[in-house]
Amino acid sequence: MTFSFGQDFRLGILGGGQLGQMLIQAAIPFGPKIRVLDADPESPCRHLAHDFVPGSFRDENDVYAFGKSCDLLTVEIEHVHVGALKRLEAEGLAVFPRPALLEIIQDKAHQKTFFRQHNIPTSDFVILENADHLKTHAHFLPAFQKLRRSGYDGRGVGEITSVDEPAFDAPSVLEKKVENAREISVLISRNERGEIALFPIVEMIFHPTSHLVEYLFAPADIPKTSASQAEEVARTLADKMALVGLMAVEMFLTARGEILVNEVAPRPHNSGHHTIRANHTSQYEAHLRAILGLAPGSTESLSPSAMVNLLGEAGESGPVVYENMHEILALPGVSVHLYGKSQTRPFRKMGHVTILDRDPAKLREKIALVQKLVRVRSLGNASG
Repeated sequence: MTFSFGQDFRLGILGGGQLGQMLIQAAIPFGPKIRVLDADPESPCRHLAHDFVPGSFRDENDVYAFGKSCDLLTVEIEHVHVGALKRLEAEGLAVFPRPALLEIIQDKAHQKTFFRQHNIPTSDFVILENADHLKTHAHFLPAFQKLRRSGYDGRGVGEITSVDEPAFDAPSVLEKKVENAREISVLISRNERGEIALFPIVEMIFHPTSHLVEYLFAPADIPKTSASQAEEVARTLADKMALVGLMAVEMFLTARGEILVNEVAPRPHNSGHHTIRANHTSQYEAHLRAILGLAPGSTESLSPSAMVNLLGEAGESGPVVYENMHEILALPGVSVHLYGKSQTRPFRKMGHVTILDRDPAKLREKIALVQKLVRVRSLGNASG
């Protein structure tokens, strides 16, 4: 299916966060009327969409009514009401990613089971019903416990080393910890014709307690054989999941050279923000091209790059202030993207910094300098 372009084409986005904001920015050159559904009147998309519709993307009636007013519906967050999307799809609305894929992704147990059933390499796991169930799996530790549903941005994830430690008392997945592994991400787009485009692989460095990406490098400095294996796994997943759109496939590269899929997100992703500056086609344009039935754009890198997440300071909440922005913007190759969130919270994603430099050593120096200088503070605690 290829969509006709015109002034009255209505693109609907479920979710009004920063991913939606950047998706709208990429969609503007294509000329659609953009409609966004979100319950937060202060969400980043509120001033960019042609129509900002207040409502919950988790509510069946809100999602169904919103979808009826769109020509094409997509998501910037996977925790949406799948039942409403299935109704809309059955009535002929184009919904990408498809509801069946979102249904798998929303439940981490279903996701891991899908990997196992389709011979996708992944770390060993067990499915838990509650905290007491954990006590029967002491032999499986150390491991990461992940809530089956609604985990997001590091929430709903905890490392467990002993059955005596606090654990989530809810349905969850216990994943065997992969020791000494590097964490990489493969961004892949696929349209309905099965045309695929892969972005250069990135390596992600995570915060040890919040489990959020602190920064990333692109392209990842990994062996060619590992890169080829990771790309082949991503291709297989995209085909098996009948992906239409963009998907981030997060993986472990083990010390023994194994590639293991951690989890996937069928939408633009934090591991692809750098592509706005660093690649011919950004991840957001790639997603739009795929769902609109267009040919993939070139995903070639313009330069080695890095992305540093701007996270709210620990222990601080309130009206946001960004410190030392002038200093970092004086650095060659550095650009800033703020998300327009008025309130900061501990480890809340408030923006990101993209760094381009052809010298890997200088790239690392600039990462360290950005991390040292930039502070996302609350107004009452900001210096100066």
